[in-house]
Amino acid sequence: MQPEDPGHRLVRDHTIFACVMGSRAFGLATDGSDTDRRGVFVAPTGLFWRFDKPPTHVDGPLPEQFSWELERFCELALRGNPNILECLHSPLVEHTDDTGRELLALRQAFLSRRVHATFTGYALGQRRKLDADLRTHGAPRWKHAMHLLRLLTSARDLLRTGELTLDVGDQREPLLAVKRGEVSWSEVDSWIARLATETEQAGHGTPLPEEPDHRRVEDFLIRVRRASALPRTPVSTARNV
Repeated sequence: MQPEDPGHRLVRDHTIFACVMGSRAFGLATDGSDTDRRGVFVAPTGLFWRFDKPPTHVDGPLPEQFSWELERFCELALRGNPNILECLHSPLVEHTDDTGRELLALRQAFLSRRVHATFTGYALGQRRKLDADLRTHGAPRWKHAMHLLRLLTSARDLLRTGELTLDVGDQREPLLAVKRGEVSWSEVDSWIARLATETEQAGHGTPLPEEPDHRRVEDFLIRVRRASALPRTPVSTARNV
């Protein structure tokens, strides 16, 4: 029997929050959809005192599972990373403990006007891939086109309301029609252009703050690290030096 991967052990023993992402969280799942699992674990503070630091992220141990160490997760969320912020707002939470619930209570602290640049920047990257597909194959990958539309819709509504909602609601059937290739590229292209314009307009009057609440998030991280360290501090260390 092979020894257990140390990263997998961290995920198994120290996960504070786990959710399902992808099409299932967006309300776009069909019979063949995968179950994409994402999570956050807290590496024990003592591991950071070694030369070999704990991993910032771990693949597995389940198929389609990916987890971040808490500090890396918070760092990316403060930058407005779309994938990370969407994890915090997944309607499909599989596990959370007290620390995980504190993390979820900080969801609004991570949101700021930075999301305008990060969400639209990601969407622009996806658009370039669609254009490359058109040049190479004469047609886009329709699933990618669907998810680009979903992302732009989410970004527009986030900038308008200050709230991030993942489930596409009544847009499910129109978006799935795009995925099935039942909507012409010219219609999809016009839809993308309209959403891009609406997202840009929403960015000018957004209720989101200029910057995320970095101090509040950092205070949370320090408390978590301290709580992890204290029980593992040897009482007799001073006498043995």
